[in-house]
Amino acid sequence: KSFLNHVLQRKFGCVATAIGVAFEGNQAVTQMKTPALVPEKRFEVLLPRVTVSVHKADLTNFPVDAVVNAANERLQHVGGIALALSKAGGSQIQQDSDEYIRKNGVLRTGESVAMDAGSLPCKKIIHTVGPHVTGHSLTASAANLLEKAVLNSLKKADECRLRSVALPAISSGIFGYPLKECADTIVKAVRDFCEKYQIMSLKDILLVDKVDLTVNEMERACRTCFSTNPASRSAGRDRKNARTDQNSYTIQLRTVCLTLKWGRIDEEQTNVIVNTTQKDSWDGQISTAILKKAGTKMLKALKCANVGNRNVIVTEPYNLRCAEVYHTLFTAGSTDKAYQILTDAVSECLQLAANHSRQSIAFPAIGTGGRGLEKEKVASIMSEAVFKFANQSSKQMEVYFVIYPGDHSTFQAFKEKMRSLQQKTNRRTNGIALLLCYSAVTEQRDDFTGSGASTAKISLSGTSEESMREAHVWLTDILCKPSPTRVVQNNFITHFGEEEYKQLTNIMQKNISIEEFLKQGQASVVLTGNPLEVSVAFLKVEYLLCKIQENFVEEEVKMLTGFTNQILSYGRFQEDPIAHWSRTAYLNSGLEIVKVEHVRNPTLWMFFELKKRQLNCPTTRKMFQRIPGHFCEMVSCIGFQAEFAPPDEPAHGQGIYFTDTVPEAMDVWRQTFSEYLYFVEAEVLTGKSAPGKPDLILPPCVSADSRVRYDSVSGGHGISVIFTGFQAFPVYIITC
Repeated sequence: KSFLNHVLQRKFGCVATAIGVAFEGNQAVTQMKTPALVPEKRFEVLLPRVTVSVHKADLTNFPVDAVVNAANERLQHVGGIALALSKAGGSQIQQDSDEYIRKNGVLRTGESVAMDAGSLPCKKIIHTVGPHVTGHSLTASAANLLEKAVLNSLKKADECRLRSVALPAISSGIFGYPLKECADTIVKAVRDFCEKYQIMSLKDILLVDKVDLTVNEMERACRTCFSTNPASRSAGRDRKNARTDQNSYTIQLRTVCLTLKWGRIDEEQTNVIVNTTQKDSWDGQISTAILKKAGTKMLKALKCANVGNRNVIVTEPYNLRCAEVYHTLFTAGSTDKAYQILTDAVSECLQLAANHSRQSIAFPAIGTGGRGLEKEKVASIMSEAVFKFANQSSKQMEVYFVIYPGDHSTFQAFKEKMRSLQQKTNRRTNGIALLLCYSAVTEQRDDFTGSGASTAKISLSGTSEESMREAHVWLTDILCKPSPTRVVQNNFITHFGEEEYKQLTNIMQKNISIEEFLKQGQASVVLTGNPLEVSVAFLKVEYLLCKIQENFVEEEVKMLTGFTNQILSYGRFQEDPIAHWSRTAYLNSGLEIVKVEHVRNPTLWMFFELKKRQLNCPTTRKMFQRIPGHFCEMVSCIGFQAEFAPPDEPAHGQGIYFTDTVPEAMDVWRQTFSEYLYFVEAEVLTGKSAPGKPDLILPPCVSADSRVRYDSVSGGHGISVIFTGFQAFPVYIITC
């Protein structure tokens, strides 16, 4: 289950819920799975550098960078949350723990160690040892040791450059620490960490448990400990009241909770507050109120910012009760242009918040004041932007539309639009649920011991209909069509290291034959054996590749941000397929465009412009690349890489291939597909080009005695090959 959901999330942006049959050994055991616990935020407090929150959720599948495990001194995960995390994370969790103890000895009470998270949906698992409490012998020493365990866990998360960490109620279970005192001690330790230590990267500390009694105690302790902080609030209670309060209105759009409310935007307590103003002019009612509350430093930061053609500028909050402020910028001009800027700005703000791991954002009714935009149209544009974001993103987020008290006509305009969106969401969700809930009937066969047939049902939820249909086809092939041989083709196989080969060796111990191939620039792993074991092994190899790709992206982002000293932000914004400039080219190739997404990535564009000047190449070429769907997000984030789309025949070098036309792209990349094909339309710097040949890993030198190389190579028939991703910028992702 853990391998499956991790791979589904990374490849398709989907999650599967299963009810059915699990086979243990030679005995068929029917297991009715309980529904996955839907995470529920109960409390949140915004501190100057960190957000602290309480959640009712399952720690084994909670979406954070690191989870803390309440371990024992010998790291034997045999009970409580330790056993649950070890089971969910797979055998690697216990193996790594045993290896640590063998090399370093026992982990003493209060100490913490960070390890790989196995198949858990996070980057690290941090094992920490809390104190044992017997009977009623709670002492100051036990409290000090529990505080030490919490502090060391948070320090480990920060040292690992992680942004979020989830902690359970350490020592409260089989270690016997009284729950009320445990909650008080943990929350006090979290507060001390936030106040006394220099935090480098950690942004979110989440207290998580799936038992109501524990969650309630954590919430109580937080409300008591942070009661003097005006930015603290009981998130669950606020949301519940919002649905019934006549002064607010809330709808649920997939993972996005959208709330309309009365209030002053400068007094909001969300992670992000959105300001609206004009370029080179920081007046206006909303902007004046925000700048007055934030102080003069914000105005100085805005005046020093490089505005250019940007729609949004990000600043620190200064005196506001949030983590960031996004300033949407209008220019003087026609009303139609203002509406277009509004559309782009709201979408960009939502994507920025998601990229920065922000969980809540508050918008004013942009442009309805001094700018004089129509309230109904503004309500429609802003609501539709949230709706599109919710359908494209799997990130959980609370979005607030904050209407100035007394502006009843604007409030009503937003409320009517939100009502229509809720109806549309309900219709669409019901349709997809019917489409993607299916049964896989496993009949009695020689390799199973069981009585009769059994039925497994899998329901998928995801960010788009296309991704869910692709996941549906992929799952049906793996789970409903057992095969003695399966092939995993992915050029990130060439990045396998010692750890990955150790995992492959473990798979081979299950009587699975594994062969690795690199043929004509295409890397693959072939699995052979018992059909059911092969299916499980296939998922494990896919999981290893997902982890490799995650690490690859992380390193590339570090490199990009290291040069710019800025947070990398990017997004994909849908456009009208009918109006797309190259639509005819796809139609002539027998393809129908179902989605056009415009890529925005200022960091990649800056590197592209630098490369243009370096090559002295003022002109670019519009070119095409066909790409597997699961690499679309990576292209949008870090640009083109040779691993993403190797051609069927790399006859012109081991670089990054592009074609002048769609038919040529269909010929260069002839891989099989189920229903959808994905293309990237790019601006490419080919510069000075030479003929290519198969063994090239760099362009050839201009002459025998020259160190100067050509900028690219050509393969005839409209094919060009570059050898650094900075020579191309992804402009559109086209789904056909």
